[in-house]
Amino acid sequence: MSQAGSPGRAYDYLLKFLLVGDSDVGKGEILASLQDGAAESPYGYNMGIDYKTTTILLDGRRIKLQLWDTSGQGRFCTIFRSYSRGAQGVILVYDITNRWSFDGIDRWIKEIDEHAPGVPKILVGNRLHLAFKRQVSTEQAQTYAERLGMTFFEVSPLCNFNITESFTELARIVLMRHGMDRLWRPNKVLSLQDLCCRAIVSCTPVHLVDKLPLPVALRSHLKSFSMANGLNARMMHGRSYSLTSPKNCTRNSCKIS
Repeated sequence: MSQAGSPGRAYDYLLKFLLVGDSDVGKGEILASLQDGAAESPYGYNMGIDYKTTTILLDGRRIKLQLWDTSGQGRFCTIFRSYSRGAQGVILVYDITNRWSFDGIDRWIKEIDEHAPGVPKILVGNRLHLAFKRQVSTEQAQTYAERLGMTFFEVSPLCNFNITESFTELARIVLMRHGMDRLWRPNKVLSLQDLCCRAIVSCTPVHLVDKLPLPVALRSHLKSFSMANGLNARMMHGRSYSLTSPKNCTRNSCKIS
């Protein structure tokens, strides 16, 4: 993993991902669905390796991905071992209409664990647009992925479904593992839930949160949010509050004064 040092760079981080799986599972289709980036190897030769770059946005940061695809054929195993060095993430691809390709994932995981141990992996079931020919159920693949601690996606290059999402999730896992997410965490855009929590705790003392006519789980989350962000200490100083009884509370009668 490299971090762009020059402000003129077109990306903030550079990651190398491998697409791994048997031949004819559609790895090339996944790469071909990406419209941006270069398609020529930076080394000037391919030797059975397809290459593509793409840039994704992750929490406002530009992540450039180098995507390498081996053919999946046996004679390229040596090439796979060479290209696996320095990889930060692996995308295990199978065809949902081909049971044999799913059964072969175990063999690829053994190769990865031998030549790139500890590299984050995700499992991708390709060709979701051919679900009427499905031979591998979503539930079975999900169970398999959970057993091995992997995130699971079903994708369709034809419909452009879950392609970018799967790459983005793997990039997130890699950067979190390296602790890089903390560099941009203060600039992260607040979710709608965080914005709502901030609005409520900004005008409600923490000791009155329990009296709000809200579910117990939500009240507990509000208190945790208030304490973690120190909002009450900053916003409540010098102000007094009272809360009407939650009994028969309506939208207009429940208020803070």
